Amino acid sequence: MGTTPDPAAEKNWLDRLGQVFLSEPKDREELVTILREAHERNLFDTSALAMIEGVFQVSELQVRDIMIPRSQMVVVEEENSVQEMLPTIIESAHSRFPVIGDSRDEVVGVLLAKDLLRFLSEQNTEEFNIKDILRSAFIVPESKRLNILLNEFRNTRNHMAIIVDEYAGVSGLVTIEDVLEQIVGDITDEHDLEEDKYITYSEDDKYALVKALTPIEEFNEFFESSFKDNEFDTIGGLVTNNFGCVPKRNESVVIDGFKFEVISADSRRLHLLKVTRV
Repeated sequence: MGTTPDPAAEKNWLDRLGQVFLSEPKDREELVTILREAHERNLFDTSALAMIEGVFQVSELQVRDIMIPRSQMVVVEEENSVQEMLPTIIESAHSRFPVIGDSRDEVVGVLLAKDLLRFLSEQNTEEFNIKDILRSAFIVPESKRLNILLNEFRNTRNHMAIIVDEYAGVSGLVTIEDVLEQIVGDITDEHDLEEDKYITYSEDDKYALVKALTPIEEFNEFFESSFKDNEFDTIGGLVTNNFGCVPKRNESVVIDGFKFEVISADSRRLHLLKVTRV
């Protein structure tokens, strides 16, 4: 049987919550504590609480904390023809690409994949010149706060920023999706699995997409592997432990004959892995 709420206790708690918003809390921890109590009393759900805490985190993080490192940036070269660019664009399935000159330190602009469409028709004899469709690169320093960057993304209508260090060298990139995922969690994309599936093979059976929350026991049963589950319950925990930290997107590690590549992750946890047998 459920317990009947105590009206007096409920009123006392609501008074406390009202006081928090009528007067300035002593610190952020006090505010978070009150919000978590509200969640426990079912005034809002877990997703709402996670987003509120994500907003707080965004105001504390800097771009360097979530950026895709320079070495992992998917780029195209300024001198490439359309045919030379296509394999990179198709394989990565991204919509935006930094365009580089002689090196990754020389980002001359950003290419939108959709801008190439008119050059793919056999009837189109227009000579391709990437400078005609190149967009200006949005440059920001590593130290910029994520909440400020999100506001600048909105004001400038940019979706990608090139990150530079104190010496003006390119250190990575970040997208608006990367920032939003710090607030709302992983954003569904073409790689996401059905809700009730932990593991699925690609159409050509060359690799499998595996949710990080997949129980190790289920992973072993699917792949006929023998990973131990005495220390970690999920395959994401096992992979994170082997990295020694929460890895970033596109980073990979080989464990006992399996290559685990990070498809989706945020600063707090892994979401989706691409798994191939070595």
